[in-house]
Amino acid sequence: MADALPALCLIAMPGRRRRTIELCKEAETRGFAGIYVPSPFGNMSMCEALSWNTENVPFATSIVPIYQRTIVDFAQSAAMMHEVSNGRFRLGIGIAHGPSYVRMGVTPGKPLADTRAFIEKFRAETAFGPLPPIIVAALRRKMVALAGELAEGVVFANVCRSHVGDSLAALPAAKRTGDAFFIGNMIPTCISDDVEAAKAVNRRTLTNYAFLPNYRNYWKEAGYAEEMAAIEKAIAEGRRDDVPKYLTDKWLADTTLFGPAAKVRDGVAAWRAAGVHTPILVPSSAAGNQMKAIEEVFGAFG
Repeated sequence: MADALPALCLIAMPGRRRRTIELCKEAETRGFAGIYVPSPFGNMSMCEALSWNTENVPFATSIVPIYQRTIVDFAQSAAMMHEVSNGRFRLGIGIAHGPSYVRMGVTPGKPLADTRAFIEKFRAETAFGPLPPIIVAALRRKMVALAGELAEGVVFANVCRSHVGDSLAALPAAKRTGDAFFIGNMIPTCISDDVEAAKAVNRRTLTNYAFLPNYRNYWKEAGYAEEMAAIEKAIAEGRRDDVPKYLTDKWLADTTLFGPAAKVRDGVAAWRAAGVHTPILVPSSAAGNQMKAIEEVFGAFG
């Protein structure tokens, strides 16, 4: 029997929104495991479009910042999508990052306390009909444990395959192994026979994350303290252009997927073996934009 297909991350870029929905429909037809939509350019709106324009594929925000809307607005929209999609929608939530707080004009509190309060208040909204399952974005063990306590799933992004088992140890055993609890990871992916070009694409993708303290703290925990210390020194000295060179090939191979199609397929299997039930490919291309990247993914998993 053929291996199950991974899930896909898709963003409805301005000017390509209709085409992106068409690609989601094609992904459904091809049997991909789900569509997971990050926050840029209105992922709640895209998920609403998916609730009307797809029939079987699961889909989710991955993630929407909890500070972006009021609880009531989240509950109204989420209940609508849950009902229209016949239960295929999951609300993926997270605390996001410092730059997004500036953009949203909010002052966050404590991540764990804010996430707990959001879930409790969201679930208390009973006037709009049944609400969807909640998936919590996590990097480190305390947030993973909170997801295991209160939510129906956990989703990572840009974590290390060598360390994900340690992170998942914060979950009860039944949730690590059973089908009821969602475990996903957003994995930067570039499919190309030119391995160096594919590595360069993923390195560019992740450079911005290297400027975020919460990601650096996670990668230190995952075994890359030397690399993160070098990055922090470069940032402190104003050598921002030097940051990518400290994202080593070893780190890149532990965090992303790149290279020929067969190598990427093997990588998906390795992530599953590490405990991630639903690997979510975040596709980029060494030869074009997101549209080209999706074409390459379809070709690799055809």
